[in-house]
Amino acid sequence: MNTLSTSTLAALEEMLQNTSRSAPPDFLPIRLLAGRTENQTIGHLNPEFIPYLKESLEKDPIPNISISDDQLGVLISKPRDLSLRLAILANRMRLGGYISGWRNEDFAWLDHYGHQYFHLERAAFRTFGLRSMATHINGYTPSGMLWLGRRSDTKSTDPGKLDNIAAGGITTDETPWVCARRELWEEAGVPGQLAEEIEPVGRIHMRRPIPSRGFHDELLFIYDLELADHFVPTNHDGEVSSFIEITLAEAAARILADEFTSDAAFVTADFILRRNK
Repeated sequence: MNTLSTSTLAALEEMLQNTSRSAPPDFLPIRLLAGRTENQTIGHLNPEFIPYLKESLEKDPIPNISISDDQLGVLISKPRDLSLRLAILANRMRLGGYISGWRNEDFAWLDHYGHQYFHLERAAFRTFGLRSMATHINGYTPSGMLWLGRRSDTKSTDPGKLDNIAAGGITTDETPWVCARRELWEEAGVPGQLAEEIEPVGRIHMRRPIPSRGFHDELLFIYDLELADHFVPTNHDGEVSSFIEITLAEAAARILADEFTSDAAFVTADFILRRNK
């Protein structure tokens, strides 16, 4: 049964109003220093990380990177040079124990116009509070059921939590559309011809501090995909331990019981509210 109470829908709506939080006031801004043009704040550094980083940069400076009491400054340069310098910085943070789950996979940082300024190891994005991008796909059936995946217990972030049928970070040089189709195959075994039926339905800007890890700033590109009632997802990349098929009412209850990753909770809540207008 998919009937949801007024109070449940109100709780989901209230939750969606809090997707984007400001960085805590004690987080150090990371600014892209652009000379004569306006500097951009591109990230935020957890105050727990600052003493280590100050000591490291004092002992062994990195060209065009500086730290003071009011900012971590990164002087703008060619994307290749900027990427190399930030990679040195990220590796130092990794060696210091401030970056976990290193993937050897890069994300790109884009400004609001879509210009790519640099690429960097994806695990470093949360440590530095840099804005990344991801796709999330709601897999639903004509009978009104919703498919969810349970993240593997070996995942470095949110192990064992419920997730959308497929979701993943958009890597350097990928578009949201390409990423969505790739993740559908890798995580849920959705063939390419069916994956082409995805419908773009919106975007959520997710911003929140993560205790002892940094600041999560990510644009979530959302797609819906109708699946036949007989379709059963199959994981190919080891990142999903199992799948469940549930009603929207049960999905809402599990969201409010904190069984989802935070990103998937927002994406699924948005789907439920769109289906209950």
